Amino acid sequence: MFRGVALVFLGACSFGVLSTFVKLAYKEGFGLGEVTGTQVFFGLIILWTIVLLRKLLSSKGNGTSFKEALKLVAMGTATGLVSIFYYKCVQTVPASIAILLLMQFTWMSLLLDAIIKRKLPGLLQVGMVILIILGTALAGRLFSSDIPDFDLTGILFGLLAALCYTFFLMVNGAVGNHLHPATKSALLLTGACILVFSVFPPLFLVNGALFNGLLKWGILLALFGTVIPPLFYAYGIPKTGLGLSAIVSAAELPVAVLMSSLVLHEEVWAIQWLGVGLILLAIVLSNLDSVRKRKKQKAATVAL
Repeated sequence: MFRGVALVFLGACSFGVLSTFVKLAYKEGFGLGEVTGTQVFFGLIILWTIVLLRKLLSSKGNGTSFKEALKLVAMGTATGLVSIFYYKCVQTVPASIAILLLMQFTWMSLLLDAIIKRKLPGLLQVGMVILIILGTALAGRLFSSDIPDFDLTGILFGLLAALCYTFFLMVNGAVGNHLHPATKSALLLTGACILVFSVFPPLFLVNGALFNGLLKWGILLALFGTVIPPLFYAYGIPKTGLGLSAIVSAAELPVAVLMSSLVLHEEVWAIQWLGVGLILLAIVLSNLDSVRKRKKQKAATVAL
């Protein structure tokens, strides 16, 4: 159990540092296409290397049909959109605000689930949405007399990233769950790479940018964004359980805000930390409710 919790926590922290690395890469003069492109490019190399090494060292096959592999590649385009929209958001708004916008996937997922199932959410779920919106308002200092002048386009891109992440989460659990985490992640990232390179041709491979400082950011973003989190989650979540894992993975939010304060020296007010706390509380309450419902259903099944 402890090892599972530790892996999920480290995976969440890995996600949390991404926005800070992206901001630092932008400060060195690199653009959105270069940052996003190098992340998926190096992530793809690392993951497929792991897959090939496993194949060489193990006699077991991956059991992946061409149709299933194609579905995973298609699904991976959603992660490519998340990266593009999120990193575009980070370009124009503080990193501490960008992560708050991405976290709106929590209530978006609830809304989408309600639409698909044609069922109104319960009172606790509605309360969770209210807490998240209130927390976001506090964290964005919207109730302060000194309201920051955020770029509206950046906010829109942050919300689009959250929406794409919502759709990705909704379909991710439907395909390839029997595959090794590295294989599934490699196929998903292949789709992301195709999309990103379609939007931003990989000129960094030929224009010398890699050896002028971009290489280190590409490798860091690949490791912390596309390699460590999916592998750590894949090993940690089964040991921890979905409910507790979802709560622990919320560590991504305070880590991102803390990094933006300590490394980027962005001003983070006490009221913003209160907002972060409300969002985390909403996530905890939501997942505790999910755990309670699953236990109730399991008890009812056993009784039958």
